[in-house]
Amino acid sequence: MRIGELSRLTGVSTRSLRYYEEQGLLVGERLPNGYRDYAPDAVDTVAFIQDLFSAGLPSDIVRDVLPCAHGERPPGDCAALFARAQRVRAALVEQEERIAQRRRTLDQFLAKGSDPRAARV
Repeated sequence: MRIGELSRLTGVSTRSLRYYEEQGLLVGERLPNGYRDYAPDAVDTVAFIQDLFSAGLPSDIVRDVLPCAHGERPPGDCAALFARAQRVRAALVEQEERIAQRRRTLDQFLAKGSDPRAARV
């Protein structure tokens, strides 16, 4: 399938798909006319890439984990890759905790603002 069709099927922009290809995350064959051609399983690959990016993983870790989407073992040192992914996860947990605290602070402010008896700051 061509890049436009892959974009339509996945909801991912063609620009992002080109970026994925530049980063070694997505493989497309170049046809003689210069068009990119992707295998049908590229839809699942792009969905997996999107999930990993949404989880906060950087492209270098995504590239190493990507073989898992095809039932293969990741290349290289699996323990090191696992440790890197755990560090990213720990950073996400810290970020979630900071966001939750900010939300609680904002909720308190909003609750006071809706009460006409509350002292205005």
